[in-house]
Amino acid sequence: MARTSNDAALKARPSEPQQTASKAKARLDLFKFVPFRLNRLAAEVSSALSTEYQERHGLDIPAWRVLATLGFRNDACSAQFISQCTRTHKSTISRAVTLLLHKDLIERVENEADRREFRLQLTNKGRALYEELFPQLLRREDEILACLTAQERKQFAALLGKIEQSLDLIQTSEEADAKQAY
Repeated sequence: MARTSNDAALKARPSEPQQTASKAKARLDLFKFVPFRLNRLAAEVSSALSTEYQERHGLDIPAWRVLATLGFRNDACSAQFISQCTRTHKSTISRAVTLLLHKDLIERVENEADRREFRLQLTNKGRALYEELFPQLLRREDEILACLTAQERKQFAALLGKIEQSLDLIQTSEEADAKQAY
């Protein structure tokens, strides 16, 4: 009996156990998947840092992100800018803004270029809290990175910069100020 092309195709296919083994090998190992690892690492570092401002000042991570963004800027900015800068959903930023307004740590100021829009800035109380917290957070960052040598820290920063650059992310506060947006 002559072989058909279907017979050849069936012989070329791996058997059922071989297909299962191939699928198992092709399965994504999350612990080797860089986006998963970066996200998990970021969550752990954020959590480790949050103890500095959460327990003593009642601020959660999004509230700190708002405070920190306003703290490093020279002038007021929109909640949208903060959302884009921190890569935090706008509803989460909105809730954090409400909390910080109630605590008198930030205030709304009218945008002179567009009177329909309000911008946010630190109050004197907010500036004082920011000035108190950031040295503590830098110290905590040093503790977290203590497992790396000075050379490894430089390499790590350079590698993060390369990835950020490849994703066209703003990398400095000067660049963010110059672009006036994210």
